[in-house]
This record gives sequence, C-alpha cells and structure tokens, in this order.
Amino acid sequence: MQERQWITARRSELDALAEELAKQLQEVQAERDELAIVERVLNRPDEQARADAGALAPVFEGHVHALRTLGGVPRSKVRYDCEDDRVPLRAVA
Repeated sequence: MQERQWITARRSELDALAEELAKQLQEVQAERDELAIVERVLNRPDEQARADAGALAPVFEGHVHALRTLGGVPRSKVRYDCEDDRVPLRAVA
C-alpha cells in the first residue's frame, strides 16, 4: 500500500514539474523570438550599407575604366545620368 501512495505522490510531483518546465520552455522560446527580431533590426543598417555599396560598384568600375582608358579625369564633354538633357554640355575647368 505504501508503494502505491509513493508512486501516486511521485507522479503528482513529476506532473507539476512537467507543467513548470513547459511554462519555462514557452518563456524561453518567446525570448528567443524577441532576440531574433532585435538582431534583424540591428543588422538592417549593415545590410543597407552593403546594398548601397553594391549599387555603386558599377559606377566605380566605370570610373576606374575611364581613368585607365583616358589616362586621367575627363575635363570636357562628359554627361552624367543626373544631368538634364535640355542643358547643353559644358567643359568643366
């Protein structure tokens, strides 16, 4: 008879422990999710900087090619994408 009471009591202790551990597991998972979100927010500036650098790479390569080909910085008849087509080309002194 004592063995059965002990088994019942121990089972009750283990059930309570299982409930407590399940609650702790949920809290840990929620905190891990929050940390993942914070990490993504913190990485955004780095990702944006890499994207910006990647967007400028073709422009930089074009400048390097022009410098190698022309032997220096062109001083006249240079048009950039940002210039208005209605404005005539002018030499830069």
